[in-house]
Amino acid sequence: MPIRLNLLAEMQAIEESRRKDPVKRAVLGGVVLVITMLVWSSVLMVQQMSARSDLGAADSSVSSQTNAYAQVVNNEKRLADGKNRLRSLQILATNRFLNGNLLDVLQKNTVENVQVTRLKVTQTYVLTDEAKKPADDDEKRPAVTKPATVTEKIALTLNATDTSSNGEARDRFQNALCAVPYFQKVLAKTNGFRLTSLGAPQIDPSGKSFITFTLEANLPDKTR
Repeated sequence: MPIRLNLLAEMQAIEESRRKDPVKRAVLGGVVLVITMLVWSSVLMVQQMSARSDLGAADSSVSSQTNAYAQVVNNEKRLADGKNRLRSLQILATNRFLNGNLLDVLQKNTVENVQVTRLKVTQTYVLTDEAKKPADDDEKRPAVTKPATVTEKIALTLNATDTSSNGEARDRFQNALCAVPYFQKVLAKTNGFRLTSLGAPQIDPSGKSFITFTLEANLPDKTR
């Protein structure tokens, strides 16, 4: 039987042993694992960037809605304030004191021997500032707890002369004014015309005696 010699057997054995080396296989496996981790990290990074983009868009949408809501609330407050101002102006226009009505009433209610020489209407307005509470940490400006108001004070002063012999015309004139329905309506029920001054008897150029006197009345205060 012929004998066959394989001169490359040793080299083949070395190569086979090298292929079966566990270190080499571990290194190869590590390289594959690293590549897999890098690919997975890249995927996660792309997903994170996409999530951040979606979050930014959501934040922008929420911010836009918040600004729109704040604008709507501010417009509602301005509308309510405008309505209140308009209602106050309407009340003032319909309930304000008219000097023409006063003159008409005085013209129609005269008393013999009494002549009105001067009429004075004093209108005073007292402003009360709005009351505010300190702003909280979450508030930008203090809240108004009580709006500003204006108090209207009106006083009537009549200067007149009485030419009656005993001064009784003065009393009749005062009583007549207090009995006028117009004055009973506009004046306080417990405060009609009152005598505030009475002069000494005087003589006019024609030689007739007269006495000067002053009547005053105050309308009830009105706060708006």
